[in-house]
Amino acid sequence: MAITQAAEFLATWETGLAQAPAGRALLLHRAARPDLGGDQRALLALPVGEREADLFALRRALFGERMQVRLECGACGADMEFELDAGEFGRTLADRGDPLVRVAEDGWEVEFRVPGIADLTAAARDADPRRALLARCLVTAVRDGRPVSADTLPVAVRRRIAEAAQAADPGADVTLTIACPECGEPTRAELDIASYLWTELDAWARDLLLDVHLLATAYGWSEPEILALSPMRRRYYLELCADV
Repeated sequence: MAITQAAEFLATWETGLAQAPAGRALLLHRAARPDLGGDQRALLALPVGEREADLFALRRALFGERMQVRLECGACGADMEFELDAGEFGRTLADRGDPLVRVAEDGWEVEFRVPGIADLTAAARDADPRRALLARCLVTAVRDGRPVSADTLPVAVRRRIAEAAQAADPGADVTLTIACPECGEPTRAELDIASYLWTELDAWARDLLLDVHLLATAYGWSEPEILALSPMRRRYYLELCADV
């Protein structure tokens, strides 16, 4: 494991224990983007696909390239296990288009910005999330040269906006399609990298705290002293303890 800032990530894990999934995703994104200095508003304003790319990059830095994924076949119920490349996913999702989408059709001219995390969160609280998201992210809408409101946009134009936004930010929806080795039928599933990464961080933190307990018991060292050791040296001392 390539974690060198053990105390910092333990603190992130500890804070996240009391958080809902959205809060944990924000904590992980903050760790992935130290260049933003923990600015929550800046993080929430980023396009969804950019956050996903950042989290894949963080996952690669902490736990390596290979991701083990388990999925149940939607047709026969067989348990499927396969590997993904976190680095390749991160590089693919980093290829984004212009965050300002422009659509022109049948006299309608629309500018729409790619939604950020804050937009999706706010829209989800509305009785009509699609309408709310369109209203939040619509920059301009013109019909035959005259400004119009979001509510007047026809279904065809709204569909074009959704398609253009997806093309501009493909990482906003990371969906896997896996053929079952048992029955051959394809299964589609969303890959939630924030949830996946949190599960790995949780397992790492609990294992590390057990290591701290064993080394503190054996040598009387404090937690900061133990965390200051490299993972290799901690493992070597643990092996010495086991040999006693």
